[in-house]
Amino acid sequence: MAYTLTFTFITLLVLTTGIRIWLGKRHMAYVQSHRAAVPAAFSGNISLEAHQKAADYSSAKTSLIISEASAQAVLLALLTVGGGLQLIDNFWRDILPVQEIARGALVIVSAMIVSSLIDIPFDYYKTFTVDEKFGFNKMTRSMFFSDMLKHSIVGVILGAPILFAALWLMQGAGSYWWFYLWVVWSVFNLLMLAVYPTFIAPFFNKFTPLKDESLKQRIETLLTKCGFKSQGLFVMDGSARSSHGNAYFTGFGASKRVVFFDTLLERLNPDEIEAVLAHELGHFRHHHVIKRIALMFFVSFVGLALLGWLMNQGWFYSGLGVTEASSYMALVLFLLVSPVFLFLLRPLMASYSRKNEFEADDYAAKHADAKHLVEALVKLYRDNASTLTPDPLHSAFYDSHPPASIRISKLAAYTS
Repeated sequence: MAYTLTFTFITLLVLTTGIRIWLGKRHMAYVQSHRAAVPAAFSGNISLEAHQKAADYSSAKTSLIISEASAQAVLLALLTVGGGLQLIDNFWRDILPVQEIARGALVIVSAMIVSSLIDIPFDYYKTFTVDEKFGFNKMTRSMFFSDMLKHSIVGVILGAPILFAALWLMQGAGSYWWFYLWVVWSVFNLLMLAVYPTFIAPFFNKFTPLKDESLKQRIETLLTKCGFKSQGLFVMDGSARSSHGNAYFTGFGASKRVVFFDTLLERLNPDEIEAVLAHELGHFRHHHVIKRIALMFFVSFVGLALLGWLMNQGWFYSGLGVTEASSYMALVLFLLVSPVFLFLLRPLMASYSRKNEFEADDYAAKHADAKHLVEALVKLYRDNASTLTPDPLHSAFYDSHPPASIRISKLAAYTS
């Protein structure tokens, strides 16, 4: 059984990495083959120069993703079947031979740190080479490393309690530990949804109340019309890090708030801002956030139940390069390898997300002017250098939002 797991894991790791590389190369080739001309639907609003910039930006990002996927696959193989996790475990066993919970936490944190060592150079290159080249980066190097430190601090403060709770339950809560952990995890996530906007997000960005009274009144009228109650309207200093623009709802229950990037407010006129907000309200009206939370809870329930069974199977450890079975090693193995086994489900999740986007667009078209939403989207595609000609297969596999041409054509039906 251990050999079967080893063979299956290596096969899937090679297969998924190969698919990621193939899809990426296919996407770059498709984008570049359509670089010479702006699609007819956008020819009056997007210049050839902007279209070519988007094509080159998309290709540059995809090329980097291909390199990162290859590096991540090699590291994952080294950590698992290559014996890397067992080496980390042996190191901490020599230092903490009897303190299993503390040792387990250190092993998991060590594995996460090693994994992040692959991601940091790629994040740095994307920010200061790719985004810098195309005029999107506004970060300084000190800000980049400061953000990294802040994320680490927040991760420790929020992650340590849930990690120790997980290890304690796995070790001493009996055969149903996984159910108790699922309850703890679910409550923790609901709590984070409530407190994140007020207490955590300001640690990374500056949020100020929307000062434009005319725009504020217009937005509040739309919110009232759509039955949405928020804690307030805020502007985020997105321009401090990037020139990309966005708007979103955040929070849960009474803590809900509407957030606009300052870059978005600079680029769009009031009609377009209202249309973008109506789209976000469509997500609220169709309960997309609640549905995603429910799906997340379901997936975590099934995953923890599976982990509860795997933890007692010796082949699960030996098949993935671990010779010393333990509850914490079962947890870290599961966290590391489960994405490989779930990768082929990505098109289903992407399809579901695109369906939600179409529903939100339909809602926006009925509660604002569809023409203004089209105008806003075209500006955002142009200013964010989003390619107008993604490879259809790559898009179906990855994209959470519909391709620009399909999305615009559906909205255009409301304006005709």
